[in-house]
Amino acid sequence: MSKRAAKALAGAAGAISLAITALIQPWEERSLKAYPDIVGVWTICDGETKGVKPGMVKTNAECDAMLLNRVEQDFYQPLTKCIAGYTGLPLSLQASLLSASYNVGVGAICNSTAALLAKAGDHRGACEAVTRFNRAGGKVVRVLKLQREFGDANRMGELELCLEGLRA
Repeated sequence: MSKRAAKALAGAAGAISLAITALIQPWEERSLKAYPDIVGVWTICDGETKGVKPGMVKTNAECDAMLLNRVEQDFYQPLTKCIAGYTGLPLSLQASLLSASYNVGVGAICNSTAALLAKAGDHRGACEAVTRFNRAGGKVVRVLKLQREFGDANRMGELELCLEGLRA
């Protein structure tokens, strides 16, 4: 049983806050200056890529507002439409799907095995299926593998949180 996942779940206000605080921010390593990510996409703040251009600079407050807005509007809301019963899924599964969609896109998650399994009520299978999104540029990336699975010494993984939430 994961103590850090149990702690995150105990303090969770909802899927959006759980995904942001436990899964997205710890892995994205905030940068206030735009930079090219591992596949060359310009990125800023907590992994934001929409409209980012070289030379952009943001404040922490701007990054916080941008992340919350994007996660809620561009990821959470679409997931509630494409995965029947999404808001009734275990909170940990909602957060894991939300975090993964923030990295790979809503379309990829909506059309994934994880979404099919979640709709069918196979929550454990859905949690495990999210781990398949561990590639960038066609290659398995170690940090994505850790993020999708059980994390590392300092950060929780999506599978770790997802499975713990099924036990709660």
